[in-house]
Amino acid sequence: MDDDGAAPGGERLTSAAGSVPAGALAVAVLESWRGVLGEVRTISDAERVDLIRALEELKSAACAAQAQLSVELDASQRAEQARAGVPLSRRGAGIGAQVALARRESPHRGGRLLGLAKALVVEMPHTYRALQQGLLSEWRATLLVRESACLSVEDRTAFDAEMAGDPAQLEGLGDRQLVARAKRVAYRLDAASVVRRARKAESERCVSLRPAPDTMSYLTGLLPVTQGVAVLAALTKAADSARARGDERSRGQVMADTLVERVTGQETADAVPVEVQLVMTERTLLAGDDEPAHIPGYGTVPGGWARRLVARRLGTPELAGLGRHTRVWLRRLFTSPTTGQLVRMDSRRRTVPPGLARFIAARDQTCRTPWCDAPVRHVDHVVPWSEGGKTGADGLEGYCEACNYAKQAPGWRTRAGPPGDESGHVVETTSPTGHRYRSWAPALPGHPPPDERESAHTDRDSAAERYLLDLHRVA
Repeated sequence: MDDDGAAPGGERLTSAAGSVPAGALAVAVLESWRGVLGEVRTISDAERVDLIRALEELKSAACAAQAQLSVELDASQRAEQARAGVPLSRRGAGIGAQVALARRESPHRGGRLLGLAKALVVEMPHTYRALQQGLLSEWRATLLVRESACLSVEDRTAFDAEMAGDPAQLEGLGDRQLVARAKRVAYRLDAASVVRRARKAESERCVSLRPAPDTMSYLTGLLPVTQGVAVLAALTKAADSARARGDERSRGQVMADTLVERVTGQETADAVPVEVQLVMTERTLLAGDDEPAHIPGYGTVPGGWARRLVARRLGTPELAGLGRHTRVWLRRLFTSPTTGQLVRMDSRRRTVPPGLARFIAARDQTCRTPWCDAPVRHVDHVVPWSEGGKTGADGLEGYCEACNYAKQAPGWRTRAGPPGDESGHVVETTSPTGHRYRSWAPALPGHPPPDERESAHTDRDSAAERYLLDLHRVA
């Protein structure tokens, strides 16, 4: 909707209350549904099951409506960009990001959702109708779109008719069964395209890392099947050999440790030689405080776990004999006593300071776009340099690549809050449709509660901080 509440086409609905925007009326109706669904009802178990099924079908119908609206938004925004003189090759930029912000999703997922919507609405009417009628979930519709992605428009139409022309044939199928049937149909329609897709998939091999519970992480490798099987076979053989020699670790532990050792080239899996930017308060490090710490790119970790990690790298007496010679660099971070956000970074160290970009990455931790938690890859001006943006901490923020490119599209505007604001570093983003979204730089560990802020203003360096600084100078 426009800022005045009008729908993009300017359509309005007349009611007893006067002229009401059609879009606003639809939103009001949906909001009333949310209120009704939240009411507690005295019903039987049979009615509860019926209601659960009805709500599931409603969710699917809502997903279909979102898909239709996304396609209409895409067409409208592309037309706006064409009128603005945007080259054909660049039209469509930033539209997926608008969908993502509206759905409270990451920009990457927003782009995928927009692609899914266009495939369903434009090329797969039977699948779209099944979704609209509540016979197919959004995830299962995504599976069908994914398995037909390699087909031509004509073949995808035939695929859609065969797979979803009669939705009753999909009843009772599990996801694996659905995918297996879709693969068979796609291969029969165009075997060559399926083979080409397999060859293209090899070019998309990659490795990614994402957090897991209890300070663990998932290291995922997308590999060609032969390479994946070979890696697993090698790790299995190493684990079997170690267990045969009496190694007390479990089979899974040996496989995980062997993977780390062979990839990094280190003697033991725990002797991590790379830099881990562990952020913690001096109270957690030196005084046994329970304030959680933070690892950029991972997230929050328990204070005790962080303290043990540093102790093991220093080779403390209780952990002596580990044979490690890992260096530990100590750097002071200065945070605002009111917001807990990074305001200055100590640059005294033996190597060359990484500069302002590293400061921004440490302050923002992840991409500053709302609902995007991708790692910071680009540090860019909040206000473009060509429009008077300043190259300073207040005028910069961290982005992932996709978000930084998206905000270059016509109609996007960003501005930073005033320096020294009690809310910290705030950036307001305005989308081409006039919707506004705010993001705040997160507070670093140790942000004092409100009743301690006054003392935080007056107490410059604690004894523990002075000791930390002396230890840093000796290093």
